[in-house]
Amino acid sequence: MTLDITIEDTRWDALSLDSLAHKAAHETLGHLGLATGEISLLACNDNRIAELNSAFREKPTATNVLSWPYAELGAEIAGRALAPTPDFDGTLELGDVAVSYDTCASEAALAGKPMADHVTHLLVHGMLHLLGYDHIRDLDATLMERTEVEILGKLGLDDPYYLPSAG
Repeated sequence: MTLDITIEDTRWDALSLDSLAHKAAHETLGHLGLATGEISLLACNDNRIAELNSAFREKPTATNVLSWPYAELGAEIAGRALAPTPDFDGTLELGDVAVSYDTCASEAALAGKPMADHVTHLLVHGMLHLLGYDHIRDLDATLMERTEVEILGKLGLDDPYYLPSAG
């Protein structure tokens, strides 16, 4: 696996992002039966991710994570994902992920979760987008969330979608 990480905001250094990203990528690819893959990760702040979100999605606001898949792997049939195909030389280019420190920190604090756990979830989420997973259609969202929960469980993290009942 090749994980190229660019850190534009030094606040990421305190989080050991390199270690978190490698663990998330290894577990995500392994969960899907993939031995290798190439991913680029940009660790930035809200200003930078808002620029990217505006340029690529026409949404001039900050967000937690963005993904740019190398190939379109979205399935025609809802609730399924297509397997990526390596290039002729065996290279499996998956794409690029960007993650914003500011939004991640704010969301983690709001949810009362450790920043590392939240960022790991978002990295898995972003990497699944590179692999054709999406959450636009209900069946696709169910598949993606279930897959995220399974991968996070293997990493020893709680289900990020579980909401304890009040009472």
